[in-house]
Amino acid sequence: MIILKSGRDLDAMRAACEVAGAVLEAVAAFVRPGLTTRQVDEFAAAQIKSRGARSAFLGYRKYPCHTCLSVNDEVVHGLANERELRFGDIVSVDVGVYYRGFIGDTARTVAVGGCGVAAQRLMDVTEQALHLGIAAALPDNRVTDISRAIQHHVESNGFSVVREFVGHGVGRTMHEEPQVPNFVDRKMNQRLRPGTTIAIEPMVNAGRPEVKILKDGWTVVTQDGSLSAHFEHTVLVTGGEPEILTWPETRLSKLKVA
Repeated sequence: MIILKSGRDLDAMRAACEVAGAVLEAVAAFVRPGLTTRQVDEFAAAQIKSRGARSAFLGYRKYPCHTCLSVNDEVVHGLANERELRFGDIVSVDVGVYYRGFIGDTARTVAVGGCGVAAQRLMDVTEQALHLGIAAALPDNRVTDISRAIQHHVESNGFSVVREFVGHGVGRTMHEEPQVPNFVDRKMNQRLRPGTTIAIEPMVNAGRPEVKILKDGWTVVTQDGSLSAHFEHTVLVTGGEPEILTWPETRLSKLKVA
């Protein structure tokens, strides 16, 4: 069952999403060559705490870190450790916070110091796909309209979308209905209604779509070793245009998709 949010719910959820977006901005700016992913996670933890929130990931199904930090061929759920980031790496930073009773969930892939043309194109196409998916989150549209927009843009640019992990409803808990695939799945075709809040999050591979989970039980990597990118926003379906809850005002005009 899709949980529609009341006006009071949305006031609290906007606050949680604002915190998540601000933390992601800070962490993305902090990432640089020479840092370990553990240092990045510790920085994120301090940012979350300083805003009076707590990590929505730490302890969730026994997840051991404050954020998900996925480097290069890691798709999602990368664990913070002593791995040192190097110039040219790309790292997907996934932030989830719990604040005032609600979750804010957002992610972005960033270059560590800089990156090659191929990696930048992968990130650009993934972010564009996210915004095309968001644009389809209109009242009386269906989940498949979001999925179709993302899949078409990704595949028309020569990349692939991950099948095993999808977007999802979000609110008082991390995962609510509906599931929001990044590919068309007729079984996940609920109608979108005002008050629905969803995390739209394309996970895009430079190579084939298949993934596997490492022995740590969490880190998802591409089977063929190709690069992967991940972008995510928490989005509100309104009576008109969708509202991006996790997008700080400083970035509102930075990306336009034709």
